[in-house]
Amino acid sequence: MAWTLTVSELNDYVRRALASDPSLRFLSLRGEISDFKSYSSGHWYFTLKDESCTIQCVCFRQYNARLSFRPENGMKVILTGGVGLYAERGSYQFYAESVTRDGVGDLFLKLEQLKNRLMKEGLFDVTKKRPLPLLPRAIGVVTSRSGAVIHDILTVTRRRYPAMQIILRPAQVQGEGAAEDIAAGIAEIALLPQVDVVIVGRGGGSLEDLWAFNEEIVVRAIAACPVPVVSAVGHEVDVTLSDLAADVRAATPSVAAEVCVPERDALEAAVEKMRRGLEKAGKSQLLSLTSRVAYLEKRLASCHPAAQLQRMQARSGLLSQRLSSAAERSMTARRSQLTLLQNKLNALGPRQALSRGYAVVLSGKTAVTSVERASEDMTLILQDGRVRVRTLEKRKEDPFGEEAGNL
Repeated sequence: MAWTLTVSELNDYVRRALASDPSLRFLSLRGEISDFKSYSSGHWYFTLKDESCTIQCVCFRQYNARLSFRPENGMKVILTGGVGLYAERGSYQFYAESVTRDGVGDLFLKLEQLKNRLMKEGLFDVTKKRPLPLLPRAIGVVTSRSGAVIHDILTVTRRRYPAMQIILRPAQVQGEGAAEDIAAGIAEIALLPQVDVVIVGRGGGSLEDLWAFNEEIVVRAIAACPVPVVSAVGHEVDVTLSDLAADVRAATPSVAAEVCVPERDALEAAVEKMRRGLEKAGKSQLLSLTSRVAYLEKRLASCHPAAQLQRMQARSGLLSQRLSSAAERSMTARRSQLTLLQNKLNALGPRQALSRGYAVVLSGKTAVTSVERASEDMTLILQDGRVRVRTLEKRKEDPFGEEAGNL
């Protein structure tokens, strides 16, 4: 009679069966690493493959901490450990306790050779990277029609700028013929006149899954695109040659949409800020020019002949007043000086002496100042007239002596 087991019972049975098989408990496994992931816990998860098969592998932190190197996709290694079952998922995997190098995988080596050759041609030159437009008229997207990439891009675009036009050029992103289809899609969508930027991308995956974006035809199509290209291939840890050739590399398709699509509210706020700034600058400039015009008008008016004549007349009037004042002060000073001289002259002149009882004696027209010059007929000049006298006697003596009164 057949057993009836629960899923948990079956998985646990298989797990114990694998663990009890001595040939599976300690063995070495050779293959090539792909889809390598390192988690914050310190554990490594990856796929080991050969030409036809793959197996999921895990190397816990207590084992990988001993290693002197970090595995990479495309690296050929030899794992030592055992086979076990992850019961919760019902999948068996290889638990590696040590990892040693077994050379570089052929695919990885091919990638490095192509990368070096294209780098020498300047296809990855950072100085040739073009800036993205601030507000593209339309964004072209080359990716799968059914993948999550276009959904993520549309979701971010509707949130940031709902009116932005997204034009999808569906392309095969994996498998045979994918590289040719992607390259053709880039060339076709770039020909649309409204497309100002192109996003090329797909979701994450192994090195083989992303290989189409490492093909030379795709890299050259990106480098030759007439508009800027944003590469959004895989996740942040995945780096393809398309990322190196693009003008901008985005870690995810959502990030690609964010760098290509501006926020409408932020743009409107920036425009409003610039409008206020322009208005303020315009008013300031207008005020400055108005003041300048007023100053020039004032200068022009001051240079008019009538204004100059008015200023000259005013200056002439002022000088005339100053001249008249100066002349008046000079005349007053001269009159005062003349009066002073006249007073001095009068004080020293004969009139003052005549008023005190003195007289001037003339003999003819000659003043008689001595008895010897006295003539018989003489004229006496008094303060109020003249008197003619005749000389009776002449005596020479001191006129103010004691005997003067006896004459």
